[in-house]
Amino acid sequence: MTPGDENDYGDPARSDEGHGYGRTRLRLPENDPYGGARRGGRSSSRSLVTVVGVVVLLIAAIAFANRGGDDSSTTSAGGPAGDKPDATSTAATGTKPVDAKTGGIPTGYAHDAQGAQSAAANYAVALGSADMFITDLRHQIVDTVYAPAIAVSKQTALDTAYASETFLGNIGLDKDGTAPDGQAFVSRVIPVGTKVTASTASNATVEVWYTSLFGLSGEASTNPVSESWFTTTYQLQWTSNDWKVTDFQQKDGPVPVGRDQQASTADDMTKAVEEFGGFTYAR
Repeated sequence: MTPGDENDYGDPARSDEGHGYGRTRLRLPENDPYGGARRGGRSSSRSLVTVVGVVVLLIAAIAFANRGGDDSSTTSAGGPAGDKPDATSTAATGTKPVDAKTGGIPTGYAHDAQGAQSAAANYAVALGSADMFITDLRHQIVDTVYAPAIAVSKQTALDTAYASETFLGNIGLDKDGTAPDGQAFVSRVIPVGTKVTASTASNATVEVWYTSLFGLSGEASTNPVSESWFTTTYQLQWTSNDWKVTDFQQKDGPVPVGRDQQASTADDMTKAVEEFGGFTYAR
């Protein structure tokens, strides 16, 4: 895995060339610290359509909520009024929820297709994180995520790629992989879904569809945080009693149509990244 593999932001070592910025729309607010003018408002006809659509959805939701409400002595779940939902209604669906971590990364997955999906999703988050730009943390991630037989070779290749001052300079980072004073580096992968395309007792192929946030948040930033969409196909091997990565390939998309939302200020983005943590993925 090279820096561009997970984030696609200018890494010359990436095997899938030709993909970069501009995959999604970014709307900047008035007086935006990054520059750029605010676009004009949409037509009144669209506003009317939006309002009508919201009303229709509310009516449908109310109708659904009241469905089967003739018997006032029961709830929508069929039990006596005031009874709490069955505990199983919110239980994890996986055969073995992730309950262990190695270096902060969930490990110890079930030896089945569901476990492989959970591993791929969590490993995608780790490999696409800002920690990959810090040498010691990157080494820990690689040792945890990759199969032992290839971890050493991957370590060497990744050290070479991430140590490139040209690459780090292009994304606005200092030579040690940290953000300049007054700015916050954002590199975060948020999986949307997973799919197993092949599975045996010892190997699995899992596709992870995710959105990625990448850039520098701060008033002086020339590389503001932007959003991209990718699908990465992970080759996993059951080794050392867990699923580990042996290889992966990345491609763009699927990319949803962006909504007409005003981009947040640099301060709001920095605050969000600092206050909102990530998730552990399992199913």
